[in-house]
Amino acid sequence: MAEVTLRQFADVLGVPVDRLLTQLQEAGVGTKTPEDSIDDVEKKKLLTHLRERHGKGDAPAATPEKRISLKRKTVSELSLSAEKKGRGTTGPRKTVTVEVRKRRSYAKPGEEGGGAVDDAELKAQQEVNKQALLEEAKRRQKDLGEKLRIEEEARREAEERERKEREEKRRQDEVKRLQEEEEAKRREADDAVRREAEESARLAKESEEQRAKVEAEQAAPKRAKEKTAHDKTKKEKDKEKGPTRYGREQIHVATDKRGKRKTRGRPRAGQGAMAASGQHGFAKPTAPIVREVSIPETISVAELAQKMSVKATEVIKTMMGMGSMVTINQVIDQETATVVVEEMGHKPKLIKENALEEEVLQAAQPEDRESTTRPPVVTIMGHVDHGKTSLLDHIRKATVAAGEAGGITQHIGAYHVTTPRGTISFLDTPGHAAFTAMRARGAKVTDIVILVVAADDGVMPQTIEAVQHAKAAGVPLIVAVNKIDREDADPDRVKQELTVHEVIPEEWGGENIFVHVSAITGEGIDDLLDAILLQSEVMELTAPTEGAAVGAVIESRLDKGRGPVATILVREGTLRKGDILLCGQEYGRVRMLVDERGEEVESAGPSIPVEMLGLSGTPNAGDEAVVVPDERKAREIALFRQGKYREVRLAKQQAAKLENVFSQMEEGETSSVNLVIKADVQGSAEALQEALEKLSFEEVKVKILGAGVGGINETDVNLAIASDAVIIAFNVRADATARRLIESEGVDVHYYSVIYDVIDDVKKAISGKLAPEFKEEFVGLAEVRDVFRSPKLGAIAGCMVINGVVRRNNPIRVLRDNVVIFEGELESLRRFKDDVSEVKAGMECGIGVKNYNDVKPGDQIEVYQTIQVERTL
Repeated sequence: MAEVTLRQFADVLGVPVDRLLTQLQEAGVGTKTPEDSIDDVEKKKLLTHLRERHGKGDAPAATPEKRISLKRKTVSELSLSAEKKGRGTTGPRKTVTVEVRKRRSYAKPGEEGGGAVDDAELKAQQEVNKQALLEEAKRRQKDLGEKLRIEEEARREAEERERKEREEKRRQDEVKRLQEEEEAKRREADDAVRREAEESARLAKESEEQRAKVEAEQAAPKRAKEKTAHDKTKKEKDKEKGPTRYGREQIHVATDKRGKRKTRGRPRAGQGAMAASGQHGFAKPTAPIVREVSIPETISVAELAQKMSVKATEVIKTMMGMGSMVTINQVIDQETATVVVEEMGHKPKLIKENALEEEVLQAAQPEDRESTTRPPVVTIMGHVDHGKTSLLDHIRKATVAAGEAGGITQHIGAYHVTTPRGTISFLDTPGHAAFTAMRARGAKVTDIVILVVAADDGVMPQTIEAVQHAKAAGVPLIVAVNKIDREDADPDRVKQELTVHEVIPEEWGGENIFVHVSAITGEGIDDLLDAILLQSEVMELTAPTEGAAVGAVIESRLDKGRGPVATILVREGTLRKGDILLCGQEYGRVRMLVDERGEEVESAGPSIPVEMLGLSGTPNAGDEAVVVPDERKAREIALFRQGKYREVRLAKQQAAKLENVFSQMEEGETSSVNLVIKADVQGSAEALQEALEKLSFEEVKVKILGAGVGGINETDVNLAIASDAVIIAFNVRADATARRLIESEGVDVHYYSVIYDVIDDVKKAISGKLAPEFKEEFVGLAEVRDVFRSPKLGAIAGCMVINGVVRRNNPIRVLRDNVVIFEGELESLRRFKDDVSEVKAGMECGIGVKNYNDVKPGDQIEVYQTIQVERTL
């Protein structure tokens, strides 16, 4: 018998440990602790001591009994589920322990009644005990179900109450914000009206004072003359009337028609100085009004005049004075409009055409939102029939592959699963075209790429394409070696083949995690999920959960019964029903949100994919989805984007032209040459890749985004669009689908049959990216002998060519005393009466300098040309 500790032995006997230690000391076993072991000898000593203690130690051996009784105990567990409600249970399952005890009697062989004898009474008692246990279990199950139901109802009521409180608080905050905005606008409007009224009153007062002062100055001599005449007349009359009875002259008081004395009171309301003069109360401002005029990138003459509060004829007159003949509906650029506004005495304010868009998006996405950890977004890629969808199927415990045509994924599926360690969102793509198309539109929705490779099939062409796309996107790559349950599985071969494409396992000193899985048996699935969550923890993925939602369109379709349906992957904030959503060129109110199981939900947080209804049309995959507060502004932005779509498309077509590499270098836009190589055989592809990569140096880098064998397909074109790359086709051609995409998107494709031509063209493109050198070269020099004036041509310089050649199309400098006084170009070059293109040294000619008439005898006209010296490798 194996030794056990005293604590375990006490549990078997059903006595306290302290009591057992006391009995062992009394039996002479010695001092022990509860963790010490006890062997069979010590057990016998304890048994002998207990028998002696109870008076059975020295008793004579009893007569052997003819019957013996054995007691057997059986323990089992009964699993009971909680009460069901709705479609699922309201709580966890309950386990009840059932203990059955049996007693059997055996007689000595050969004696009467030999064999097993069942104790009827014991059996009946056991049956009663069993029934009692079952009743007790049922009662506990019922109580547990009732308790769980009450707790569930309380929890739902609390959540509903909390949700209503949040909505009420949000509504109150919104009402308060709107009231504050209205109050601020009202105060601002009142202040503007008050300031305008004060300014008008001030200007009117100054104008009236100035007018009154002028009138007073003009009328002063006349009033003085009239006053003198009036005084003289009055004195004469007073002399005729004589003095009063007191000896003083009589005082005359003016009276009205009724004979009452006139009073000099204040004029009644509305009878000011302006009313007394009979004129209106408005006067022309003495100072000009300077307005701030907002000027977009393009504006018509009529709109510009309206912004300046002047007539369109005034703007046209000003532009005619500047030398521009325009009409009222003509559209002018921002620079010209700025000059016109400044010329007319106003202050220009330059604005961008997408200012409204930036303002709305910035208001919808405040920068002070608190960020929390978000689930990672994982894209599963790999070769056909390597088990991508089956692996995802096993992860989320569904049967997606069974519903696809031929077991091949025909559309993008977005799902999220919850594991004990966290939530993960998966994107199942039908290859790499959709993945690249989203990246081409600027959608950075993928955090981690899972590369599925079959252990029995190894690395295939689409596997290599997946590696190229993941590297071009700069996304971490985790390799899932699938089908390891097959007999011919060889995971080491997969590692060796991927090492060629710079995908090296961690155990070999690389950076990529390799996980062996089986989509059939489920082996390694937990390890794969742990690897994904570990990679996401290293990346520290965070996003704000509150506020307006920001996401990307994964896919969209036109449903016959529901209209436009878009799958949105939320990146920031929370998308709720009723929000105004702007998706690329489409907009609308969210009428319904549906998760991947087809169930309607109220909201979706970061990294959670949902289907939404309510858009005005079907957006493109990869379009950014933003929740905006105002539907009217969302409509304006959508219409603006639709109008700009063609210009953006043309810009994209020009971005990846091999001929534009030099101009892009001058503008500082390009520091590398991105290439996608497709050849007829693997050897040619490797040779081209190696030869072109050697052309890189410090200033310019040659990046080979992908090199493959076979014709140019749609995937290659999408990769070139996403990365602004040039496709090098060596002895291969594009298929029909790829040709249509190349024509529509304007991708730059070059076809070659000689490898040296490829190297030479790329070398020329790189040489153009080296900062070119410019130097001036002397061409000729002419000396002005005399100047002739012509009413049509202006000043014509009669010159003698003293050195080199004078050419009409070259730039010139006018020198006076060996000092440059003018730089420009020739307007005319004549020899006698004939127009000539050049005049050699020792010949006379007539030269007309364009836009310059101050040429004098003795001046020299120097002709030169600028030569660009290109740097080569």
